[in-house]
Amino acid sequence: MEQILIRPVLTEKATASAETANRYTFVVDKKANKVEIKKAVEQAYKVNVENVRTMIAPAKSIVRNTKSGVLKGRKPSVKKAVIEVRAGETIDIYANL
Repeated sequence: MEQILIRPVLTEKATASAETANRYTFVVDKKANKVEIKKAVEQAYKVNVENVRTMIAPAKSIVRNTKSGVLKGRKPSVKKAVIEVRAGETIDIYANL
C-alpha cells in the first residue's frame, strides 16, 4: 500500500485557514486522486471530509552563491491537497508529527 499523505503543510496561511475555515493542507503523492486522498484523511484522522481540492506546485530551479562557486539545482514539483472537514470537527496535525 502506497503512502498517500506525505506531510501536513505548516505555514502561517495554512494554519490560519485551519483555524478559521476548517481547511487543512497536506503534501500528497502525485499519483493520488481526490477519492483516495479523502479516504486516507478519513482513515488517518477519523473525520468526515466535505471537500478536497488539489494543486500541483511546479518545480523550481535554485541557484546558490558559495565560497566554492555557484551551485545550481532543482527543487521537485509537489502535489498539495486542501481538505475541508465537516463543521465542528478538527484535525490535530501536531499530534502525528
